Order: sequence, then structure tokens, then C-alpha cells
Amino acid sequence: MKVLVVGGNGQIGSLFLEQVRESTDWDPVAMIRKKEQADKFDQMGVSTVVGDLEWPVEELEKVVQGHDAVVFTAGSGGSTGADKTLLIDLDGAVKMMQAAENQNISRFVMVSALGASSRDRWNADLKPYYVAKHFADDALVRSSLDYTIVRPGRLLNEKGTGRIEVGEEVERASIPRADVASALIEVLRQPGTIGKSFDLISGEQDISKAIEAL
Repeated sequence: MKVLVVGGNGQIGSLFLEQVRESTDWDPVAMIRKKEQADKFDQMGVSTVVGDLEWPVEELEKVVQGHDAVVFTAGSGGSTGADKTLLIDLDGAVKMMQAAENQNISRFVMVSALGASSRDRWNADLKPYYVAKHFADDALVRSSLDYTIVRPGRLLNEKGTGRIEVGEEVERASIPRADVASALIEVLRQPGTIGKSFDLISGEQDISKAIEAL
């Protein structure tokens, strides 16, 4: 499976690529914004393609062409304003969906945010971010794509535990980014996740079994 990781240079995207790079079942490709970012992936043995989420859909079609699946892990980052959040987390995500549809790439996995599905669960300090995630997720559900939406809790830079809790609506909690990356891999491996959306936090279940039980 040739998988395009949008946001490959980000933390979750990089961890995902590190975990799948040696698998014979995967041909991962990191989408990067600048050519100079390719050195890191060259050392990992991972292919790259340059693409920018602010490009027109027609240009993004050239980026996604030839892939079997898209994993969207991109984000504008905490240091940017609401304008960039809407351009990247919402409009950029929707444009990638459109590009995938136009190129007949059906599988699309979205990294969203815990609570994004319900307005009454949005963090009051991050409302533009939650607006972007909410409507990007909604656009994905309404698309023709074989989607899965993963909504992780507060992200930690800690070693993964290999154990998670998933559900349509779980209590606010945290999860290591490494476990989010592992969960994304299981989502792609298990076709039963198509058409599913779920919250994701650290828990007691083995990642593979928790995803399989969705």
C-alpha cells in the first residue's frame, strides 16, 4: 500500500513513518512543504513529495496521484493565528479530500481532536481550532471517501504504552503521540474501521484489539 502522509514532517506523521518504514506491506511517502526537509526522510529511507496545503486543488492532485491512501496528520501548529488554522486544518484538509476524490483515491484517514464532534465539548480557549476540525471532519463524512476519523486527546511526547481506550465519546485525557501513530497503522490495516469516527486516549486495551473491536 502506497500511503501519502500529509504532515509527514510533524510529530505524529514522523512517528507513523518511523513505525512503517521497514514494513514490506507499506510504501510510505511523506508530504513536505520544503525540499530541504527531505534530508531527514532520506536518512530514514522514506520517499518524499513537496506539497503545500495552501496550493490549489489542481496542484494537490499531482501530489496525491498514484497513492492508495492518504493519512492526514497536518496542522497549523499552536504558534499560528486563527487565520492559518482555518487555511490549514479546515481548507487544506478539504482540498486534500477533493484531490483524493478527483484522483480516485478512496481511503482517507483523518487525525482530528477529541471533542471536535460536539460543540459542547470544545475547548473555549481553542474555538477556531475546534471549528476547523469539526467542519473538516463533517466534510470528510459527507465525501465519497472511505474515511476513518481519529480524535486523540491531549498529545504527549512520551514513550508509547501500546494500550488505548477508544469510543464515540470518551472522557478528556491524554495519549502519547507514538500510540496515536500506532493506532493509525491499525486503522489502515483493518478495513472494519472504514466509516468510523472515534475518540482516542490512553487506556487498558491492546491497540490492535481496541481498533478491531470498533
